[in-house]
Amino acid sequence: MIPTSSVEALLARAESLLARLESVLPHPPAAPDWAASPAFRYRRRGNAGVLEPVRHVATIRLADLKEIDGQKERLVRNTEQFVAGRGANNVLLTGARGTGKSSLIKACLNEYAPRGLRLIEVDKADLVDLPDIVDLVADRPERFVVFCDDLSFDEGEPGYKALKSMLDGSVAQTADNVLIYATSNRRHLLPEYMRENLSYTHTDDGEVHPGEVVEEKISLSERFGLWISFYPFSQGEYLAIVAQWLRAFGVGEEAIAAARQESLVWALERGSRSGRVAQQFARDYAGRLADV
Repeated sequence: MIPTSSVEALLARAESLLARLESVLPHPPAAPDWAASPAFRYRRRGNAGVLEPVRHVATIRLADLKEIDGQKERLVRNTEQFVAGRGANNVLLTGARGTGKSSLIKACLNEYAPRGLRLIEVDKADLVDLPDIVDLVADRPERFVVFCDDLSFDEGEPGYKALKSMLDGSVAQTADNVLIYATSNRRHLLPEYMRENLSYTHTDDGEVHPGEVVEEKISLSERFGLWISFYPFSQGEYLAIVAQWLRAFGVGEEAIAAARQESLVWALERGSRSGRVAQQFARDYAGRLADV
């Protein structure tokens, strides 16, 4: 017969071991204070995921975004349908850098937050935790956009498979109150190489069939129901955006007209006529005027 003291010592050691195991095992995220903010960031803290309220949400509005009216109309329509509980799609916004992809999503949040829209920003490295995030918000009355900014993958990254399954490919149905909005400079989200063209096959009648490598690379982006493309701005569009930002910074019309040539030189030096470059010029120009 085993002495009672030995049994108690064994149980104590077992409990200690279980406590150590629990400390290293991943834990699902805990519910935050949903009233603290309309936007949240998902972060890993040790072995637990945390939804952190964003204390200072970007204040950009839809009316602030110029020269992307077509893209704006499509995303607003999709978001309106989502907030109203009607059919809506996951969205992939792709194209030239600095043309307003991320800003448009933030502006939609500000527009629809009073009607229950919430945003959860998730880094690419944390996409493997998407199922836990969706489970956490599935029973909430709000409508959630999971926001993945500047998304692209290298070969073999674990987040790629997790996002692919979440979009359309898991045996579990995604919650009706969750959509994924992602921005990327790559249409297919994965690097593409010239050698992959060798995997294409051609039939006698001229029909082209992509190889397995190419099919795999386009399979993720095809799971987004809505594609919205952004393009480099013309000189006239760039100048209109510069003027819009200068007005937002309180610059008068006479000074805006005088800034035209300088803003073009600024864009030439940066090698880009984008909304981001226009904003950066306007901030600098307005700051210099304030010193006069």
